[in-house]
Amino acid sequence: MPKRKNQDPVYVSRTLNCARQGDVTVLGCVGWSDPDAGMALRICFLADTKAEQIEQNPPQDCVKPNSLRSINGALMLSATYPELAASVPLALTSGPMQLDVQPVETDLFAGLNTFLTERNGEPIELLETWLRHHIKHHDLQAVLLIDRAKPGSEKGFARKLEALAEKLGLARLVHLKCDMPLGHPNLPEAAHPFNAPDAPGRARMGALEPDPWASPLRHFTIFELVRWRFLNTARAVINLDPSDILLPEDNPFSQVQDSKAGVLSLAGQRIYPWRIRQGQMPTFGDHICKPFDADKIARRWCVAPARLTPDNIWRLIRITNVDTDSTVTVPFLRAMAVRHPMANTAEIVPKASLVEDKRLLALSKTSFAHKPVRPPTNQVVRVPLKATDAGRTCIITTMKNEGPFILEWIAYHRAIGVDDFLVYSNDCTDGTDDMLDLLQTKGYLQHRENPYRSLKPTSPGAIVRPQHAALQAGEAEPILKNAGWIICMDVDEYINIHVGQGLLCDLYEAVGQANLISLTWRLFGNDNAHEFQDEFITDQFTRCAPQLCRKPHQAWGFKTLFRNIGMYSKIGVHRPKGLKPDLWDQIKWVNGSGKSMPKSMLRNGWRSSVSTYGYDLVTLNHYAVRSVESFLVKRDRGRVNHVGRDQGLSYWFRMNNNAEEDLSILSKRSLLQAEFDRLMSDPDIAAIHARCVAAHRARITELMAIDGYRDIYEALTSPRMERLSQLHKHFGANVFLAGPEVIPQEIVDREDLPENFFFTVEKAETTH
Repeated sequence: MPKRKNQDPVYVSRTLNCARQGDVTVLGCVGWSDPDAGMALRICFLADTKAEQIEQNPPQDCVKPNSLRSINGALMLSATYPELAASVPLALTSGPMQLDVQPVETDLFAGLNTFLTERNGEPIELLETWLRHHIKHHDLQAVLLIDRAKPGSEKGFARKLEALAEKLGLARLVHLKCDMPLGHPNLPEAAHPFNAPDAPGRARMGALEPDPWASPLRHFTIFELVRWRFLNTARAVINLDPSDILLPEDNPFSQVQDSKAGVLSLAGQRIYPWRIRQGQMPTFGDHICKPFDADKIARRWCVAPARLTPDNIWRLIRITNVDTDSTVTVPFLRAMAVRHPMANTAEIVPKASLVEDKRLLALSKTSFAHKPVRPPTNQVVRVPLKATDAGRTCIITTMKNEGPFILEWIAYHRAIGVDDFLVYSNDCTDGTDDMLDLLQTKGYLQHRENPYRSLKPTSPGAIVRPQHAALQAGEAEPILKNAGWIICMDVDEYINIHVGQGLLCDLYEAVGQANLISLTWRLFGNDNAHEFQDEFITDQFTRCAPQLCRKPHQAWGFKTLFRNIGMYSKIGVHRPKGLKPDLWDQIKWVNGSGKSMPKSMLRNGWRSSVSTYGYDLVTLNHYAVRSVESFLVKRDRGRVNHVGRDQGLSYWFRMNNNAEEDLSILSKRSLLQAEFDRLMSDPDIAAIHARCVAAHRARITELMAIDGYRDIYEALTSPRMERLSQLHKHFGANVFLAGPEVIPQEIVDREDLPENFFFTVEKAETTH
């Protein structure tokens, strides 16, 4: 480490010379001798200043602009003045603005390995740990600390910082303060979970109090300002935050000297604690976990300033106009609980994504002498690996007034190999309960009353959803506990297998050792059927959405067959939930074509995308609307999941797609017929089926006598709505949110719409 002269202070305090005139705010003005022009200047503005506010043809007695650059929305003016001066006039379109000129002080960091860092409330104890680590392992010699603290808010901190610099043996620490807030005016403090990139539920955090003194940095010209004022003669400069640590084995200060362009890219991985002990503040040593599915990195840089030109602009995450060696990237770790110290881990990252990392655990012990709280370990249930050897397949489902459709659905799925059914029902008036009780007595399924009324909401104003209540209750049922494969699906969904004989055993054989299989919906429309018919749903409705169907977003929802081996903690509507993160690498999840699902889907997500959909092996035929008359009954009974949403014209428009014909499910027609006939040969079953059908017809008659329902029937059976059911591919996502009323009639009337015709509207509130 270079020895400083006795008279050179270690700790140096400086303040940015901010100035404001009208709507123009200058962050700082730096000047130095220029043999050709007198004095060269760098004038840096806050992001609110506009280029048109700066006079491009100024009077001769004002500074002369050379170039004006935008740095992440903030302006930097390169200019000259004919002589060295302590202040200079800057010509604005509103009149001249007098600026104090700060001289360069690059001698403070000459030849030193320097950190450039932004402090945003970090305590002195944390800074000491952070600096000690990098002095010990990376030959850190000097620090330029941009302090975001509001003036007068932290009495005594400067003295503590000065004492720390002396204590650690730093050659220099410049404490740079500012009397204006540098943060984003519309964001909360940077430490708030809202500003944590992995935080769950950010969209639900509501209105937050903005705090520009502590919010994330907005005015990025500050990096160029401190470059020209302080850092241009440093040996090397690393831009890191006090929550960032370099690995002991890397030394960017040395590596950058041998780099191709004098610039190294630093790539940061976010790391987390499993838990902070009660009453303690988070430390670097607590951070022993990383998200298994993280793919985004934080960017910073290291430079050798002497090798750069004025055109190589210093920004927050990169240096511009430089040809860096893409093969040389230095990693660093971003300790997220240090960055967000008042939040618990679950507020800044989904804990289901966190896995313990052996390297981080070793770093906690060796570099920080810490004993962190470690995550629990889980064991997957030891079972045969082959999907075909998993055991019984069980469907868990919920029903309300589905009487006429139960037998076909049970018969079809029994015919393709489903072994068990666990059915929860509630508030039925059409004989559904009686049908299910009878089928339970006959040994075909297990029927339970939905317990949703007995459960308390999780929060004030929340609604207990019948489907969620059923899934929660079902987890305690032996029929589910003993199942090898489980799927949650509805009575309007049919598993349509395209391999072998169309049986589940054929699907399981095709997916090998997969332990989750996503079955992507294919929306089947009403096939322009108006009246209810007591016939097979799979016979009546054969028109559907195309396989490539990205809109509406419901079109590619999926349900998931999953092995009951303990990798997740609970059943979800579309897929199992509550991933046990230390088991993530044992998941073998495939889509409907048998292709592996990405890591990003292992924790959450309920719909397929262009990269994840597949129908080669299996489709989930979704008959969401059936006939118009039956849809009236569906609307009347309400929903089991989104209970607060109506099912009206917009719902029908989204879910009724009659673009193509798909007859593939009819390859199992003979199997369905044989099992259905066997069930109906029981006179008790046949009688109650007839009673359910009669009740369904009676309810249709009652609803058709009600003006509102009659109006909906007339609208749904209109030529306009029938035509729209064939035009989905031409509409943008916002059309499906806004509803069919936004589509001009001239589009509906056109018979010659070009294949590439596209219509959309501005985003509006979702209608139902």
